[in-house]
Amino acid sequence: MRTVVIIPTYNEAPNLVALVERIRAVAPDAGILVVDDRSPDGTGELADTLASEDDRVRVLHRDPPRGRGLAGRDGFLHALSLGAEVILEMDADFSHDPALIPRFLREIENGADVVLASRFVPGGSDEDRSFPRRVLTILANAYIRVLLGMPVGDCNSGYRAFRRSAMEAVSPATLVSAGPSIVQEVLFRAHRAGCRIVEIPLAFVDRTTGDSKLGMRLLLDGYTMVLRLKFRELIGRGG
Repeated sequence: MRTVVIIPTYNEAPNLVALVERIRAVAPDAGILVVDDRSPDGTGELADTLASEDDRVRVLHRDPPRGRGLAGRDGFLHALSLGAEVILEMDADFSHDPALIPRFLREIENGADVVLASRFVPGGSDEDRSFPRRVLTILANAYIRVLLGMPVGDCNSGYRAFRRSAMEAVSPATLVSAGPSIVQEVLFRAHRAGCRIVEIPLAFVDRTTGDSKLGMRLLLDGYTMVLRLKFRELIGRGG
């Protein structure tokens, strides 16, 4: 599997079949790795059925503790073990348009180490969310960019692709984020490793099926993790 698309899931049964079909339509040769946190709605069992029908679909069933970061870490490691040369990660709720996958792969072919789907580059948008949520996202991105010195527009994008060498530089086995802050931690490590990061436009669409798992507590945990990353960087520099 030269390309592996990782889909972390928790209670995404209403979305999974259609998502796999759309990924298959635009990237027929890609492997798809569903990383399920023992969803009580049967997402994992549904993924097993898909895998039984298509040998390019794999399923990783995770035991507790649950967490977006833990699922991402395990997914990265599993994709590397499958021999992936390109690892692409996306959400299962259709906020990340599968039609962008060929663009991700072209950017990697053209020399990018990391490709982010960004709401904040020309052609990108975040209009589907409420005004307060958009303001919070803009402020959060500014906070992360300034604190961590990352020259990207959308530090919170969880739709991204990595060249194998970039993921190895991130050292996923040592990631510490249990929750959604893995998005910032992985990006920060890739930036510190000197990876070439390219952004492509994303028209973000909020989920229409299922419930969001990103509450205020997880958002606050993410901002705290950014401070921890900065502190570790200062300690590493001796300052």
